Amino acid sequence: MSGPLSGLRVLDLTSVVLGPLATQTLGDMGADIVKIEGPAGDTTRYTGPKRSKDMSALYMGLNRNKRSIVLDLKQHSAKDVLWRLIDGADVFLHSIRPQAIGRLGFGHDNVLARNPRMVYAGVHGFRMDGPYYGRPAYDDVIQGLSGSADLMARLVDEPRYMPTIMADKTCGLVTVNAILAALYEREQSGEGQFVEIPMLETMVAFNMADHIFGHAFEPPEGPMGYSRVLTPSRRPYKTLDGYICLLAYTDPQWERFWAEVGVPELKDDPRFDSLASRADNIEAVYSLAGEYIATRNTAEWLEVLPRLEIPCGEIVELESLPDDPHLQAIEFFRSEDHPTEGKITIPDIAVQFGRTPGSIDRLQPKLGEHSIEILREAGYSDADIEDLQAAGATI
Repeated sequence: MSGPLSGLRVLDLTSVVLGPLATQTLGDMGADIVKIEGPAGDTTRYTGPKRSKDMSALYMGLNRNKRSIVLDLKQHSAKDVLWRLIDGADVFLHSIRPQAIGRLGFGHDNVLARNPRMVYAGVHGFRMDGPYYGRPAYDDVIQGLSGSADLMARLVDEPRYMPTIMADKTCGLVTVNAILAALYEREQSGEGQFVEIPMLETMVAFNMADHIFGHAFEPPEGPMGYSRVLTPSRRPYKTLDGYICLLAYTDPQWERFWAEVGVPELKDDPRFDSLASRADNIEAVYSLAGEYIATRNTAEWLEVLPRLEIPCGEIVELESLPDDPHLQAIEFFRSEDHPTEGKITIPDIAVQFGRTPGSIDRLQPKLGEHSIEILREAGYSDADIEDLQAAGATI
């Protein structure tokens, strides 16, 4: 494996989306990801279109650059294998409820006692020092508890989930950040540590970055909710033949826009003459701009707005993304020959490193594809491996 994390080994005891996205990201940067699965495998193996029964579309999107080993941790012999893997690993990441991982014997105290240099990352629904500790949590639940569904209700008059697995994916990226920070600290101190990534608190902090708004002060200077993004007219603008996305933000951008649509005097309108005044009258700004945008077609605006140095773009359907000229030019959607699934498409690694680039060196593994390989690396003989297989501790 190449990349800035080459030489780092991560034990991945996560499933579904949050943890697998985090470890895929670490794997893209060169880490050796050992995906530890129970005999049934990660549940996403069975979600969505598929060519093989345990290689579904959702799994394929979250599990490149990994090796898979099956361990039935209900068996002592499988636990012994995991302890041996812990001895040689840098990161232990799990998304198992704290009580359950504790019953298995792999709580953070035990693992850090065995390997003091380990970065032990636990993804929990809720922080351990609060009354929700130990409750089960999934993306939909966290979207509701964190205010995300309420934000949708302010726009469409009823609570809705974001049409993406927002909490899992956001927390997955935060998990990567937390692990990398702990690894950096280990380089200074020589010691590992326990890192807790709680979903609720992560998403509340994420939402409150802008939506705490008037409640940033005591007493509040206004309501919660960032007014610009919650105003009804903040949406793709309708044109004569479709829609366009644009954002004039600075004073010069708005001055050029008003001049282009034939009302240059609006730059001096007290409602619109500064960033602060526009923020106080954001619905009026957007609705009035929308009236002028609706008088021309999309292609004309896509020609005019770059000249005005106003960021813009058309609405691109998901199915059209592979045809985007920029994404085509950089070959972002890659065609690969998977050894069992045939031709597949995968998005490229988004982040680029100039000196130590990441790479996609491994395609998505079959369940237990690397069990024997990993066990041999851990010092198990072929006879030992046969015994583990016969006992059902691995496959």
